[in-house]
Amino acid sequence: MSKMMDEILEQPQALERTFRAERKHAEEFSRFARGKFRLIVLVARGTSDNAAVFARYLLELTTGIPVAMAAPSLHTLYHAKLNLKDALVIGISQSGAGTDINMVLESARRRGGFTVGITNEAKSPMAGLVEEVFVQRAGRQKSVAATKTYTSQLMLVYLLAFALGGQLTLEAISEIPDRARSVLSLTEEIRGLVERYRFMRQCAVVARGLNYANALELSLKLIETCYVVAERFSSADFLHGPIAMVERNFPVVLFMPPGPTFRDLSQLTRRLRSLGADTLAITSAEAKSPAARAISVPGPIPEIYSPIPYIIPGQILAAHLAEMKGIDPDHPRSLHIVTKTL
Repeated sequence: MSKMMDEILEQPQALERTFRAERKHAEEFSRFARGKFRLIVLVARGTSDNAAVFARYLLELTTGIPVAMAAPSLHTLYHAKLNLKDALVIGISQSGAGTDINMVLESARRRGGFTVGITNEAKSPMAGLVEEVFVQRAGRQKSVAATKTYTSQLMLVYLLAFALGGQLTLEAISEIPDRARSVLSLTEEIRGLVERYRFMRQCAVVARGLNYANALELSLKLIETCYVVAERFSSADFLHGPIAMVERNFPVVLFMPPGPTFRDLSQLTRRLRSLGADTLAITSAEAKSPAARAISVPGPIPEIYSPIPYIIPGQILAAHLAEMKGIDPDHPRSLHIVTKTL
């Protein structure tokens, strides 16, 4: 079994450790943070940037505070002087060693921002320079492809949303590890499904809303572990041009949880099937997706808590597909666990 698959299977425990270790911290931070910030700025790279996309949706939805994604080059190359007074600046980095991410955080502190770090390394450079650090308890990442570190970042985003006054409860957040555990029961089913995609060279991954970050993340996993050219889209953007690339048997993976986005995604799925596309939905049995094939996540899950249990089938799909293609997902060509950029 690959290290990637080992780490996928470790996720329920990593999520539970992270929640238990940082729950009290989130409660304490809430007494300081609620009502304090007019703006939130997120800064990250790679998989962590996908976690930041989720954070943007969740934080805006639950707190009402506008959220922006930082452009690191404005700080590192152009030395822009931004007014970040009353802004919360959140850096997300598994290693906490990303040079450009840390430079943005340093610049933000000088410009009046309050800085928070989300990292898996308590003794990392990031942890030493931010004013508040939330530490993942994912354990050491051994596979280049991030899985447990991505979902534990999302767990900390939930806790931050709670701390900032979001419409979330600690009780509901605490149920996420068990939801993740139940999804692992799909492993063998997904292994059997993967045979169909053994020779897949390109595909599209589509979602909308809270699961859009998962479309970005699954696409990245297919690119780096399976060498598949996986384009990722919001379902709304997909109709504005990219749908033209769809032809008979073109694979499209869709994240389709029950909720506000389901109707829109169902309409798109029917359109794709009329074009002859090979549609695979990550959904739930109760949703009755019109896709040709479906991976059904167990149990009813409110959409707001669906991103973690819904990405896990995608991770399993990528790990099994890499194995079937004869690729080692733990050592993708040209990649390393820590990548430093400016």
